[in-house]
Amino acid sequence: MIKPSDLYLKPDIFKHIPSLVAGVSTRHGGKSQAPYHSLNLGVHTNDQVEIIQENINLLCQSLGIDASQLARSFQTHQDYIWECQLPDYQNGYDAIISTQVNIFSAVGIADCCPILLVDPEQKITAAIHAGWKGSVLGIVPKTADLLISKYHSKPENLLAYIGPCISVQHFEVGDEVAEKFPESCKQKLSNKWHVDLKKHHALQLRKSGITQIEIAPWCTVEHNEHFFSHRKEQGLTGRMLAFAGFQS
Repeated sequence: MIKPSDLYLKPDIFKHIPSLVAGVSTRHGGKSQAPYHSLNLGVHTNDQVEIIQENINLLCQSLGIDASQLARSFQTHQDYIWECQLPDYQNGYDAIISTQVNIFSAVGIADCCPILLVDPEQKITAAIHAGWKGSVLGIVPKTADLLISKYHSKPENLLAYIGPCISVQHFEVGDEVAEKFPESCKQKLSNKWHVDLKKHHALQLRKSGITQIEIAPWCTVEHNEHFFSHRKEQGLTGRMLAFAGFQS
């Protein structure tokens, strides 16, 4: 149950880890006016810059962190991964790995799928933005495999959260997109192809050996009163943040 007072959602899979700050923001509790109402965190939207920063500060205050501790990037629907050791705002990364405590990886979303990966043993996190392009390029397994191969995360220890995104019922695609996905992750509805991003990412994670996975039940289109939806709102909307990092 999402309440209008909820600035963010904390996944159940992470709730037993007290030093972990991880979740997905809602569109509630901010200062932005329509069509960005109200907790718009997207710095590349046409909302007022000072209002966006105020919204970011409000979210961070509710999390008990500082906005200066965020690691973010302008996202380009590619498969580039930023292995972050200092908080900053970069360009061109759709996955951010935080290798240090007090650095909180964060990706913007408004229909694309957010995936959070957490290694509670080594206190390493990753935030991933994956629409259909990133999904096809394999940004999710590439990030997971980097955690496993380079940072020696054990797949059985990794926790994964697949957050709110556009659901299969609302994600209609053309033949040229549908053909890039396995049969198990697409279906014909009213003679049109629909893709299940959540299912596809769950399959990718399991192939990487990650079995502890929580999948959010919400759809950004169907539950537009709680989340921003680029498709439903025809591009004129705000952005949520999916974030993860450990406090010292």
